[in-house]
Amino acid sequence: MLNKLSKSIYYLSNQNDKERPTLGLVCGDKYSLVIDGGNSVQHANDFLREIESLNVPPIKYLVITHAHWDHFLGMNEYNATIIVNSLTNEIINKWRGYSYDDRSLEEYKNSKKMDSLCVDIIKNEIPDRESFQLNASDIIFEESLKLDLGNKVCILERIRSTHTDDSTVAYIPDEKTIFLGDSVYCTTTNSLFHFKQSKLLPMIEDIQKYDAVHFLLGHESICDLDEMNSYWNELVSASKAADSTSLESALESFEADHKRKPNEDELFFLKAFVNDQILKSQL
Repeated sequence: MLNKLSKSIYYLSNQNDKERPTLGLVCGDKYSLVIDGGNSVQHANDFLREIESLNVPPIKYLVITHAHWDHFLGMNEYNATIIVNSLTNEIINKWRGYSYDDRSLEEYKNSKKMDSLCVDIIKNEIPDRESFQLNASDIIFEESLKLDLGNKVCILERIRSTHTDDSTVAYIPDEKTIFLGDSVYCTTTNSLFHFKQSKLLPMIEDIQKYDAVHFLLGHESICDLDEMNSYWNELVSASKAADSTSLESALESFEADHKRKPNEDELFFLKAFVNDQILKSQL
């Protein structure tokens, strides 16, 4: 079921059990914009069926927030102008060269080009895989792009991110709403989950310059300003405490500063920043 944020903004909530991220819909007087294409043909079509029940302008644009498979494998279904930043396009181009038959998928899984969950979802939720190929991008931008949907402006911008180097956000000024994709999350390198510590403060700066009160995230759906500020504070305090490859040292520093033990989220963040220190020490 679609969630209605305002008369012009809707979103389909994330389903983490199916690796389905939040999908967004922004409607102007003339056109509509979809934010992220979904993780499969089935995911996209589930979203489109929900949109069909609304009296909204036709979908003209689809923006992909970053080139992780769960955000773009459904993009062909919208019959829309596909918008990506240049780095996102480079990465998705590799997927455009893939074959999606069983044998090829097993090869990609074994070579770690795709993880097992991705392969399972492709097999179950993308029909006609023998002929499946991702459509080409139509608009490729570098830093930012402004769309006018008809009395509804949407600003797309590539930002610095702890998650990927190709993160795009979508900001709707008159609604004070921003779609963040997965930009504020950690990532995984060499089987270690970690936050890119060097990108944390630049990312927060890039996002906080927008006057937003509604934040749509890839795998939490929606947060308000207080929730986002709390998230930033927890990340920053964990980052300050994790200045070495020792989790024990990070915990001691955190407890000395806060006079308490970290909560569950803070402990996860501390581990993630320590892992980043470990990865940097291996370079």
